[in-house]
Amino acid sequence: MTSIIGATDKEDIISFIIRNVTEKLFTAYPELKVGEAFVDTLANATALSGNKFVMIIDEWDAPIRELPQIQRGYLHFLRMLFKNSGMTDKIFATAYMTGILPIKKDGSQSAISDFEEYTMVQPRRFGKYVGFTEEEVKHLCQEHGADFEKMKLWYDGYRLEKVGSVYNPNSVMKALRNEVFESYWTQTSTMDSLLGYISLDFDGLSKLIAELIGGIEVEVDTSGFANDLVTFRNRDDVLTLLVHLGYLAYDRQTEKVHIPNEEIKREFAKTIRDVKRDETIRRVCESEQLIVDTVHMNADAVARQIEKIHGEKSPLYYNSEQALRSIIKLAYFSYRDHYLKFEELPAGAGYADLVYLPKKNSPLPALVIEMKWNKSAEGAITQIKNRQYPEAVRDFGGEVLLVGINYDKDAPAGMRKHTCVIEKMEK
Repeated sequence: MTSIIGATDKEDIISFIIRNVTEKLFTAYPELKVGEAFVDTLANATALSGNKFVMIIDEWDAPIRELPQIQRGYLHFLRMLFKNSGMTDKIFATAYMTGILPIKKDGSQSAISDFEEYTMVQPRRFGKYVGFTEEEVKHLCQEHGADFEKMKLWYDGYRLEKVGSVYNPNSVMKALRNEVFESYWTQTSTMDSLLGYISLDFDGLSKLIAELIGGIEVEVDTSGFANDLVTFRNRDDVLTLLVHLGYLAYDRQTEKVHIPNEEIKREFAKTIRDVKRDETIRRVCESEQLIVDTVHMNADAVARQIEKIHGEKSPLYYNSEQALRSIIKLAYFSYRDHYLKFEELPAGAGYADLVYLPKKNSPLPALVIEMKWNKSAEGAITQIKNRQYPEAVRDFGGEVLLVGINYDKDAPAGMRKHTCVIEKMEK
């Protein structure tokens, strides 16, 4: 369908398809009788040949994505072929369609309901064909002498039932050929549209995007999405589209989405700075200021900002170290300009909660962050030292800051519930 769009008048795609298919049928069967409708011509061809058609439509949704003005006529054409009770079974042995979007909905139902759909939300038994499996990527890395752990960091993150990790084949192959791990999504046409989708003015969407960039999973209802690029009624529709486009990964068990890997995180981080909304600009500025305050060891300012972010969340996000970790990741969501983030990094006698390691040639210090709930920030620093968490960044030659953060849910009225201590690691 993409090549057809490029080869014909954009308002006459259906006529172009009918004319070209009919001409090819005449070449094969000169005695073919043309019917009043296209389906009649196809029926005459099956009767003449003694065989039904196998219909394959690659990128079926290209007209839906690129030419929404012809959507109605295009869907009517597909219904005529595949939802015609008197003709469809006579003409087609089977039909197979590929595309990014599921079949367009009319109301709550599919416009062409006789197809079995396999999507990023419901891949079912075809999940292992969505992309490269982990075993396939391991084999490719061995074959090309590539670092599998880096490949996993950059391109893993889509997890499908009964399959496990699934990788983007385009990015994996380009990384292997170029011998460079970087974002290859900037070379795709869908990347251009990300800004438009996350700029849509739905209540809370900007806040959710910031949470996603910070590494937090977000609940989403995928049932209402109309399966096109223009019919958005709420933020769930936007998030569901981003799942189908590959920008978000969806967990069917929890019904939550997350940004899958480093490649996509970078695209979100770059794009969100161009979103011209006060809420987004405020969050970006606050997160960048938090990094500045941390690097300059302004512990009080860090505690104030963590408390502010914590206060914006639902009470469900309180009263656990795991919840506090989510808050801290959200607060530092703009870290990707300066750092790589590692969670539960093996170090010394345990696992460091969060480690932010400066990117190559960055003058910033590494950050080793430990979180406590109902204890003390000083105790968090002591744990970092006693369990030798700085071993996680032993090979980093620059400065290392130890950051302890505590949330005290029982703090007396008027006293700060969040405290922070920052120390420079002695070498």
